[in-house]
Amino acid sequence: MADLLEIYQELKNKKWVNLSHQIKEDSPHFPALPALEKKDIFTLKDGFHVQQFSVVGQYGTHIDAPIHFVEGGRWLEEIDLKDLLLPLFVIDKSKEVEENPDFILTKQDILDFEAEHGKIPEGSFVAFRSDWSKRWPSQDAMRNLDDQGIQHTPGWGRDALEFLIHERGVTAVGHETFDTDAGLPTAEHGLVNEYYLLAEDIYQVEVLSNLDQLPAKGALISISFPNWHQASGSPVRALAILP
Repeated sequence: MADLLEIYQELKNKKWVNLSHQIKEDSPHFPALPALEKKDIFTLKDGFHVQQFSVVGQYGTHIDAPIHFVEGGRWLEEIDLKDLLLPLFVIDKSKEVEENPDFILTKQDILDFEAEHGKIPEGSFVAFRSDWSKRWPSQDAMRNLDDQGIQHTPGWGRDALEFLIHERGVTAVGHETFDTDAGLPTAEHGLVNEYYLLAEDIYQVEVLSNLDQLPAKGALISISFPNWHQASGSPVRALAILP
């Protein structure tokens, strides 16, 4: 049996990549939500420095629990701790998104990925790399609205999510944009794929960063957040440990 300290030392020697944006008062965010507020309660002139933060759960790089959209869904505290450290698979569609910001990732894209990299195993975290995070920290670039106020952003297709959930048994998914759904179908139908995903009791991490630094397979993703009571979401510190 491997000693935990040996495993720790091996992991420590690997390359670690920060997958979370740094969040500030002017960070891009879903416009219906308030921005982060931060103020000093005490300063070092008082003998110690204490800050007060006011922030919504869905801010910056964040995790969505099923209860975010679904009545009776799991809260963050109900996600198993072991489901916050997962094998990470990164489907790179950045070139396609560069050519078409309305790109939707499909089941066929996943099958093409598996043809090259092998079958995605049960219990994995699958991330959709679009390089949209390179638009950070511009709110306008992240939303990418046209003259009619319609958002042009990439997203997951329903067939892709159905395949990952029911045929591959993934634990979670993630992406670099604000939403699960692409912008154009959202304008017409709303966030139907986000509702579907959360209704299937799958959690997601949104507004990921630095996916361009990761291999297609072989890395681990670690997701951490405060131990909130009955939270529907939370900003996270997500990181990848590379093989």
